[in-house]
Amino acid sequence: HDLPVFLHPAARPVYERAAAAAMRWGLFIDPPPSEPLVDLAEGALAVGPGFEVLHLPGHCPGHVAFYQAEAGAVFSGDLLFAGGVGRWDLPGADLDELKRSIRRLFELPGATRVFPGHGPATTLAAERQGNPFVQDWLG
Repeated sequence: HDLPVFLHPAARPVYERAAAAAMRWGLFIDPPPSEPLVDLAEGALAVGPGFEVLHLPGHCPGHVAFYQAEAGAVFSGDLLFAGGVGRWDLPGADLDELKRSIRRLFELPGATRVFPGHGPATTLAAERQGNPFVQDWLG
């Protein structure tokens, strides 16, 4: 469709190896297009209704979340789930970075609604109270 692909520069190697990675899981995908790629940097997103890009590595080096302060919502991808966190045992993942990213995410207001990459929505306040990973990592 000639649409640009927005991704953090640290995610480029993962993107470029997507077809080979899928094959390891017995899946087939077409190799992703190499252009047009647009670097997705920390800060205000140039498109969309006031989204802020948060670079939150750990699950993968180029992981980002999209925060919309006015709506009180963050799209966390595979960083934070209701009752869990993203895996850190995959190639490129890093547990220490994941912990730092979780701590950074929890600097947002507790009422912030979290829309993860999988599973039900939650709030930061609910995860602070009931997510065992978060409780251990936030202290």
